[in-house]
Amino acid sequence: MALVRIGRRETARQAAARLTIMLERRLLLASQSPRRASLLQQMGLDFEVQPADVDEAPLPDEDAIHYVDRLAKTKAQSQWRAGFVHLGADTIVVLDGELLGKPQDERHAAQMLMRLAGRSHQVATGVAVFDGEQLLSEVVMTTVTFRSIDSQDAESYWATGEPADKAGGYALQGIGGVFVTTIDGSYSNVIGLPLAETEQLLSAIGFNTWLQRRRV
Repeated sequence: MALVRIGRRETARQAAARLTIMLERRLLLASQSPRRASLLQQMGLDFEVQPADVDEAPLPDEDAIHYVDRLAKTKAQSQWRAGFVHLGADTIVVLDGELLGKPQDERHAAQMLMRLAGRSHQVATGVAVFDGEQLLSEVVMTTVTFRSIDSQDAESYWATGEPADKAGGYALQGIGGVFVTTIDGSYSNVIGLPLAETEQLLSAIGFNTWLQRRRV
């Protein structure tokens, strides 16, 4: 009987230790995107930022879903630190199956914007969380429709400086929102981090967001 009682005490200690580790884990954003940091702050979460340095070139014949999922996972697993849950994400604009990344220069930005004008395109964001053992991910798609845009619009928009570092050459949450007529799906996904799906992934990996949120 003594052996049974000791076994139960040990199990209880182990369970308590695991619970303590879960409660003490912190969140790390493996991205230098100020937009993703802002969205995590909107979720009421405390976190550290440690940008992941990864090659973002797509693989041959890689489609949008596999591309953003692969990069999100790679970022989440990059330079993992004990005691943290790493969160990685990547966003790409897709038009007719073609991946539209960040514009190389003004001419490239204008070309992308004119291609998006008067049409619908998709925005894919991959989100991944990693705790040193588990790796969970999800890809979210949103359809965005643009109004008609002329060359003067494109030139003037570039002059604001906003599109230079944005996938697809526009920012929905900024001045680029003046081009958007409809959105089908997650708004925050277009900005760079789908809030509902991110919350679900963190919960699934055992990260209690409600205990981590700031009290205001």
